[in-house]
Amino acid sequence: MAHRPNIVLIVADDHAAHALSAYGSVVNETPQLDRLAAGGMRFDSCFCTNSLCAPSRATILTGTYNHINGVTTLSTEFDARQPTFVSALQAAGYRTALLGKWHLGHGGSHDPRGFDVWEVLPDQGDYHDPTFLLPDGTSQVRPGYVTNVITDLSIDWLRAHDHDRPYCLLIHHKAPHRSWEYDERHAGLYADHDVPVPQTYTDDYSHRSTAARVARMRVREDLRDEDLKEPVPTGLTADEEAHWKYQRYIKDYLRCVASIDDNTGRLLDALDEEGLTGTTLVAYTSDQGFFLGDHGWYDKRFMYEESLRMPLLVRYPPLVAPGSSTDEMVLNVDFAQTFLDLAGVTAPSRMQGRSLVPLLAGATPASWRTAVYYRYWEHDDSIHHVWAHYGIRTRRWKLVRYYADGLGLPGTGAQAMPPEWELFDLESDPHELRSLHDDSDHARIFQDLQGQLARLQREVGDLPHPA
Repeated sequence: MAHRPNIVLIVADDHAAHALSAYGSVVNETPQLDRLAAGGMRFDSCFCTNSLCAPSRATILTGTYNHINGVTTLSTEFDARQPTFVSALQAAGYRTALLGKWHLGHGGSHDPRGFDVWEVLPDQGDYHDPTFLLPDGTSQVRPGYVTNVITDLSIDWLRAHDHDRPYCLLIHHKAPHRSWEYDERHAGLYADHDVPVPQTYTDDYSHRSTAARVARMRVREDLRDEDLKEPVPTGLTADEEAHWKYQRYIKDYLRCVASIDDNTGRLLDALDEEGLTGTTLVAYTSDQGFFLGDHGWYDKRFMYEESLRMPLLVRYPPLVAPGSSTDEMVLNVDFAQTFLDLAGVTAPSRMQGRSLVPLLAGATPASWRTAVYYRYWEHDDSIHHVWAHYGIRTRRWKLVRYYADGLGLPGTGAQAMPPEWELFDLESDPHELRSLHDDSDHARIFQDLQGQLARLQREVGDLPHPA
């Protein structure tokens, strides 16, 4: 490529791939995100390595798994002195900016580094009239709805940018994170019809691990008053109440997504107006997937598909064919090396991903990965009570180990209990409703996947239970 690309990375929070119409959503339309997909590549098998906000963001920035970058849970803060793709781009002459959610700690070594300009929300931030933290230690309240405000700041920065140097702009949205507070413009969206209920909404968690049964993130039981925003109507049957809660949840969530979509369109328009579209890579993703009533749940954390899978759309006209797609398995750990590869910047040796540039160009290397490794570290948190687990996903199979036997959990105080396994055939059971781990007909597959899992753990250097 003749020029180093400008890079715009848009990261939503908890935006499930199955809530984008470019991915075949049956619950909403996202025309502006579809516009981005139509101009570039849709990644159909993009996964996170740990389905939790802060750990995923640390992985995206550093190109490393969480045992390397140190952000394994929501309570392990990020040491921003470690190398990131942004700091490498800045050192190579890029102008850099971060606007929106950070969620990796604040103060001292936890503040963003490698950015010429940054304004970030404290922790999760607020949906309305959000406060932003500034590099000089002060803060500023910016009136308006947070998705609009972050986009305003981003467009203003783009328009003021000195275009004789390439830039890297990170736009990190709060939406559609819990508690799903929408803007006034979308208040009436979906008011006149019911959103389709997922096939697995009434899942009873039979034929699965204990972990699935004890998790506390069921739409019909665990949503709080601030999530629902109004009292449950009186006189409803249990099933009617469950349906009412789902409609409250999903409509608020999708209204937040609609604002993300609108503002993505505003950003794309600004790039067009500034004459930057042809020289700018625009990538849209989320920090992880999300349950949209699937298995009866909201939230994420589990290695089930809806939580594991991330959207990834990439438009870069000099390289990427419009309207293209790939089903090759990619990870959020790959993003950092991809951006550096495109910029012609050598990636730090500690980075563990693979550049997606060959895939973006329409070619698949013969040695491309055939399996991905996942590890969720935050065992039995006080709200959702999801158990720590790790696992492997191949094209057809998924093997998960819940390791609440105390190993690999120093200082957690977790009650020791025998480990449990789940094995799913994604071809015959795409909704992951029946584990085959104790099925004698699948004993050989179970053993083979255990071996593959151990090899992947050795490859990435994460050995919670060395043989």
